[in-house]
Amino acid sequence: MCLAIPMRVIEIKGNSDDLLNPQIATVETDGIRREIRLDLVDRIPEIGDYLIIHAGFAVNCLDAENAETNLQLLRELAEGMEESAEGDRT
Repeated sequence: MCLAIPMRVIEIKGNSDDLLNPQIATVETDGIRREIRLDLVDRIPEIGDYLIIHAGFAVNCLDAENAETNLQLLRELAEGMEESAEGDRT
């Protein structure tokens, strides 16, 4: 199963017109920062935009409301998995 994570753009490096120097964005969510490539994204984002990230690539831009909804669902899923793992240990 693949999991794509919404992350917010905090920096963009490179030039979209330079094919030999692809654009790289620094993205963040919950204090985790990553550099990702923008080769596949549906549109070039701006600082503050949210992107769906998979395997080091941005694949889609999305609005802040949808990003926050998805992040909250992922947090709830993670909490449920932690509780389940703790229950398995007892």
